[in-house]
Amino acid sequence: MATKRYWSISEVAGKFGVNQSLLRYWEKEFPLLDPKKQGSGKRAYTARDIEIVAVLHDLLKEKGYTIDGAKRELRKAIRERQNMEELRNRLEHARAELLRIAEDLDPQR
Repeated sequence: MATKRYWSISEVAGKFGVNQSLLRYWEKEFPLLDPKKQGSGKRAYTARDIEIVAVLHDLLKEKGYTIDGAKRELRKAIRERQNMEELRNRLEHARAELLRIAEDLDPQR
């Protein structure tokens, strides 16, 4: 599912083996799940929305969490993801700086 920008609710429901009504319910319960609504009212899920659905499916369907428990776990997962993203950005910046320093030390590189 990485080549497309948007997926329909039926595609997402099919991928996870759930009803479309369940996805709409999750949208109401989990504000982080917020697919774009087209003018006709059709939902357009992004890759980020699908990641959230995957986490919710795992928590609610596979691990048996309650809605409240899943809300707590989802918030933790999002915070961890943000921390990892920040760390990745810092490491990329440090790598670029080290490469620049190496070039300054050895201009023939």
